[in-house]
Amino acid sequence: MRAWSAGGFTLVEVLVALFVLSVGIIGAAATQSKAHAAARQLALSAAAVQLASSLAERMRANPVAMAAPDGANPYLQLDYDSTAGAPPTPVSCYGDDCAPAALAAFDVYETSRLLHDGFPQGRLRVCRDAAPWDAAADRLSWDCAAGPGAPIVIKIGWRGAEGDGQASAFALTAGGSL
Repeated sequence: MRAWSAGGFTLVEVLVALFVLSVGIIGAAATQSKAHAAARQLALSAAAVQLASSLAERMRANPVAMAAPDGANPYLQLDYDSTAGAPPTPVSCYGDDCAPAALAAFDVYETSRLLHDGFPQGRLRVCRDAAPWDAAADRLSWDCAAGPGAPIVIKIGWRGAEGDGQASAFALTAGGSL
């Protein structure tokens, strides 16, 4: 007489296979999430470069305001933190002949508004700084302790959009060409 044997899988084998499959799916989902966060940070970095370049061009286009001493230069007074709320609206310079100081105030407003609208918990600072990067802390230094001969630096930073507590920062050194 032959012993009857059933072909197929046991319940334990099926459970192990489902466990391995679920671990693979969870790993793929985590990788996708990290890739999405990295793409978001890359997009913010590209937008920061464009925003800083735009402000640098606005500063170059207003040589009268840039010729003012550092204490009176409206661009070098820019230190905006978007967590404090929307920037105050100045007089519009669209279609009007604006004085250099009014144009500088309008440029500062436009740049601050773009930062407020496009960067999560964004911060923007323009100042003279010979060492914008703090090598010991491995991050951007928001202090501007340099004197009048130092290059003009546009600093942009933001917090992670996903609430992960991660901060990113970007600095554009305009050099002596402004």
